[in-house]
Amino acid sequence: MLTSEQISAYFENGYLLVEDVVTPEQLRRMQDITHEFIDRSRHVTASNDVYDLDEGHNSETPKLTRIKLPHKQHPFFWDVVKNSGITEVLRQLVGPNAVLQTSKLNAKAPGGGAAVEWHQDWAFYPHTNDDMLAFGVFLEDVTEENGPLQVIPGSHKGPVLDHSSAQGVFCGAVDPTDSDFHIDKAVTITGKAGSMSVHHARTLHGSAPNVSDRARLMLFYECCAADAWPLMGGSAYIQRLSQQEQWNDFLDRMIIGDPVLQPRMKEAPVRLPYPPAADVSSIFKTQKSGGAKSAFI
Repeated sequence: MLTSEQISAYFENGYLLVEDVVTPEQLRRMQDITHEFIDRSRHVTASNDVYDLDEGHNSETPKLTRIKLPHKQHPFFWDVVKNSGITEVLRQLVGPNAVLQTSKLNAKAPGGGAAVEWHQDWAFYPHTNDDMLAFGVFLEDVTEENGPLQVIPGSHKGPVLDHSSAQGVFCGAVDPTDSDFHIDKAVTITGKAGSMSVHHARTLHGSAPNVSDRARLMLFYECCAADAWPLMGGSAYIQRLSQQEQWNDFLDRMIIGDPVLQPRMKEAPVRLPYPPAADVSSIFKTQKSGGAKSAFI
């Protein structure tokens, strides 16, 4: 699926845009399912295990920040990551054995849908090695106006920045005044529906509010090599499971290849996400309750 030039560019810059990663039929099915979920959210009045509601959500004008764990909410989202161009990109960039870390469907509502402050995914869930990435599948066209993903090229080779607030709480966002945060180097990733962004787990990234009249529907799959095992301290649901439940869940999340029971240890900078914010149910709640400073003011 990827050319050798694309693969080299990903490892050099820490991000990539891949066009037409899913078939037109797969794209239409995911769009239909997503709009069905959004329509059902009209009857939801508070965030729950499926929905993270945005400010102003109501039955007449549903506004979501996120549909949580879409691969668990509908089997088609799981089928796509296992049987599409996404699968081959994963194989080329991570290797023959890979597992899903988590998934989310960010439904950035029109007219001011919430920003995602600048951060590194690695700060939320450090592992024994950093062969980890995130795929962002564009379910609708992504333009400059509807809050596209922005990345800082090469930041995956640098330090893990402090993601704590002035109060010392892990807030899931970097301080915009950090001397190692070079927003002047930011690149904006836009594209047609059916395209996919890829960014390394240590790549600094964020997205501004959606100021357009269209939702920015983006399906994220965060994946890692099967020999990358989580360090204690992350906020992912798997850390709250029993040993047997963790093993069963791990098997359920295998995308390609087989489980690897010998974690590969690789030197990489690590900061543990402690002490936690008051609400860690989503990155939006972590950043808000943790007192993150905004870079989008």
